[in-house]
Amino acid sequence: MTPISEPLALEIRDLAKAFDRPAVDGLNLRVWPGEFYVLLGPNGAGKTTTLRMATGLLKPDRGAVAVFGVDVLRDPVGAKRLMAWLSDEPMIYDRLTPLEYLLFIAGLWGIERCSAEAKARDLLVTLGLEPQIGTRCEALSKGMRQKVALAGALIHDPRLIILDEPFTGLDAASARLAKNMLRDRVAAGCTVLMTTHILEVAERMADRVGVMAEGRLIAEGTLDELRERAGAGSATLEDTFLALVETDGELHIVAA
Repeated sequence: MTPISEPLALEIRDLAKAFDRPAVDGLNLRVWPGEFYVLLGPNGAGKTTTLRMATGLLKPDRGAVAVFGVDVLRDPVGAKRLMAWLSDEPMIYDRLTPLEYLLFIAGLWGIERCSAEAKARDLLVTLGLEPQIGTRCEALSKGMRQKVALAGALIHDPRLIILDEPFTGLDAASARLAKNMLRDRVAAGCTVLMTTHILEVAERMADRVGVMAEGRLIAEGTLDELRERAGAGSATLEDTFLALVETDGELHIVAA
């Protein structure tokens, strides 16, 4: 059990953002250190908008976000040093090789060259990219580029890893490598917050699951707790998820 005095890995309070309509509507979310937390929800639920505000990439209309006690709005650089962000469509530099890209990113974080190269090579080997270590990124497949981006997000050993649909474009073998790497990071004390539409991934990897709909967190807990709340017995996460967010095609908000 996480000590009450220890700062939360991520704390979101009354977070809100509207575009032509509310995308996130008074969201409150807590993620504990060393936890693998998966955020689920239908398209348009506000998941990606939430993650972009949590990482300081998008300014909220109201609310607060803290990473290990560091205010993301007041001290964005300090907060970013503690975390990594990987979008579903990451940008990497096509003219660089995977190794050159990782060394470039490491340099931005102020990591010494010798240490950076060792970390970079280890990440590339772990993700099965050693054969492409000297190939320009422009020649890599989408899945390989996704793995290079993941390695770049991890090069500075973040305490909190935030990922939006990280397994998009990965084949089964690559996805397994990425999942194993994330599991190893959590086992070593890192925290992961991830969105995914692959419910089997959430079912296998999450310590806790949060379900969003219409910009709000409508349910949260372990899989067993969500099953009990949805009245789904021993159903799969897919059955539980659908029971939480749909009733005859209408959104069903579960009382907190």
